[in-house]
Formats: sequence, structure tokens, C-alpha cells
Amino acid sequence: MLLSGGLDSTVAACLARERGFELHALSFDYGQRHKRELDSARAVARTIGAASHSVLNVPIGEIGGSALTQDSIAVPTGRSEAEMGGDIPVTYVPARNIVFLSLGLGLAEVKDADAIFIGANALDYSGYPDCRPEFFRAFEEAARLGTKRGVEGKPVRIEVPLQHLTKADIVREGLRVKAPLELTWSCYQGGRTACGICDSCVLRLKGFREAGARDPVAYA
Repeated sequence: MLLSGGLDSTVAACLARERGFELHALSFDYGQRHKRELDSARAVARTIGAASHSVLNVPIGEIGGSALTQDSIAVPTGRSEAEMGGDIPVTYVPARNIVFLSLGLGLAEVKDADAIFIGANALDYSGYPDCRPEFFRAFEEAARLGTKRGVEGKPVRIEVPLQHLTKADIVREGLRVKAPLELTWSCYQGGRTACGICDSCVLRLKGFREAGARDPVAYA
């Protein structure tokens, strides 16, 4: 389970648990300004009973090119949904999911795991190219061709259970499976309290509002 500590990955992990999977959580310190999410990932992994939790130092932030890893690029705030969906935002981290899934695939082979779960969502307004269904299908095929499990006829599946859910649907699913939403962190900004105005906070708050639920996380 690729576990960032955010809302989506936490709900995806709990859906995997509901399906009877033993969970091995994998998180990444990649130089993100919102490193606070790793504290959430650790707390979530403990709470949901993960069999193991690894946090890997993967310095892809040193490549640059993203507001999430470079202080010189401002995190967008106060944007409308139309603005969020207009183009690929500066919060896109180049090749992030390719790198994360590749490392997850290595762990899956070591653990002899049948699947990698990721909390990506194609209906989110962020517009990240590495969250699209065609990307996951292509990666799954590459994994089949390039791993020992794959060539032996036991390919690792890429499970994206939130792929076609709205943020409100994700919140509802989280409440249904009793995911520890109070432990999650979605804000793109660093700090001790979520900003409430970055794209991630806006979409999260909208999801809770449309689901008729109260977000248990504190906001500035």
C-alpha cells in the first residue's frame, strides 16, 4: 500500500483491509514541503494494523520542477475548480508515481504480494498525468514484463479503488469503513495546521461538505 498519510491513500488502505489483504505500507520522504504527512502515514499505519511500514528516502525533490519540493515555486491558493482543472498545476512532481510504484513493485516482489494499492483519483481536479487509468494499465503491463513474478505467471496487480470516485464518494467510503480520517493530512503547505486554501485543502473540504460530514482536521 502506497501510503502518503492523506485522505485518499488512507481510505484506499482501509478498502484493501476490508477485502482481506495483509497490508505492508510504503511511504516516501522525497523532499516534500508538507513532510508533516509522514507523521500521519505512521499514525495511520499503526491504527489500521499494517503488518509493516517502510519510509524510504527518495530525493526526487532534488530534480526540482514542483511547488511541493521547491520553496521558490509558490503553492497555488484560492483557486476555483475551473482554474484547478485548466492545466497541469505546479504541484505536479515529475515522474513521482512512476518512481513510487516502481519501488512499491520491488517491495511487492520481496513480500510476494499480489497487488499494490494506490489512492490515486482520476476525477480529482488536479489533472496529474500519472493518476490516469491509462497510466496504471501501462505500468501494470510493464510490471508484468519486467519482474520475476510477472514472467512466472503471477503478475502484481495495480489496484486503484478510488479511481472513478468523487471526493465526496471517497469521504463516504472512508466513513463507511471507519478509516481514521482524523489522522490524515492533505494540505500542500508545511506547518502544523492545514491552510484551508491550497488546491488539496479546497478539494478535501468540498468533499466533506458534499458528503454532509464534518472534516475532523483543524484548519487555519
